[in-house]
Amino acid sequence: MHINPVEKTGLLLINPVKHGDSRGYLSETFRKEYIEKYFKTKLPEFCQENKVHSKKGVLRGLHYQLPPYAQSKLITVLKGRVYDVVIDLRKWSGTFGRVFEFQLTDSKDSSLYIPRGFAHGFLTLSKESVLLYKLDNYYHPTSGASIAFDDIELDINWPIDPKSIIASRSDKTSKGFSEAPLFYDQSAI
Repeated sequence: MHINPVEKTGLLLINPVKHGDSRGYLSETFRKEYIEKYFKTKLPEFCQENKVHSKKGVLRGLHYQLPPYAQSKLITVLKGRVYDVVIDLRKWSGTFGRVFEFQLTDSKDSSLYIPRGFAHGFLTLSKESVLLYKLDNYYHPTSGASIAFDDIELDINWPIDPKSIIASRSDKTSKGFSEAPLFYDQSAI
């Protein structure tokens, strides 16, 4: 398993080693002990898992939950290719407000670990995508928040024409970064 920490953010890009032969392959997509060596404390316990199917051009995000319902996520691409974006919302961090962009694919069994305090979104670049989310806190509808994917301040370079993006009504009407509720208190997450 190749685990690549992204600066000092807590983000981890994970690419498992594939062991294959003429029948196919096996890859270990999650192994807690390997991932925990990148943390000063134990990895959060996952309590919920979601599977998301999207068609080409569908953008989901930029979503997060506010404390005390904030969530860490381990996202794995099971099928297709996505342009994945996370934004650091932690006022105390050295990367506050920074946008981090990744291309995740099924051909690499790509996964991304996102700690609490980040907004997350993705755009499907292939004909379709299937993602699996492991979450360390349950979905709580009234604690959900989002940031506009086309916010000028963030200037995200989505790799398709913004007019071609397919998004939900709520994602199209989300507030900009400067208006969104952020994580001000480190102890809250």
